[in-house]
Amino acid sequence: MLEISKVNIKTKLAALWASVTFCYLYGDYFELYTPGKVNSLITGENILDSPIKLLIASIILAIPSVMVAASIILKPEINRILNIIFGALFTLMMLFIGISSMSEWYKFYAFFAFLESGITFLIVWYAWKWPKQI
Repeated sequence: MLEISKVNIKTKLAALWASVTFCYLYGDYFELYTPGKVNSLITGENILDSPIKLLIASIILAIPSVMVAASIILKPEINRILNIIFGALFTLMMLFIGISSMSEWYKFYAFFAFLESGITFLIVWYAWKWPKQI
């Protein structure tokens, strides 16, 4: 029988943030294969059609990447709060995107959005249930 080893909560949270970050990257990469996407990138006629929109998108997508390290480095109290806040924010955001991405070419995007929602919900759950020191 294999040993069941206990995984530290910080490690669990970092692993979940890393997983969801990969899903975000793959979803956005696969979106490049949808009709008209590459042309819209070349012409600049896309959802990120201004410097401020690009900056906002960059900040939003930097959060999960930074949370990988933050989940390991930060003290438990602030760590727990940030994981609950950002986990909940990304869960709601991706549920909205998943529901609005049901067209034929974007079913893959809806799949990723619902998967990402599940992962970020787990982040909230683990952070909420953070073990207390005895």
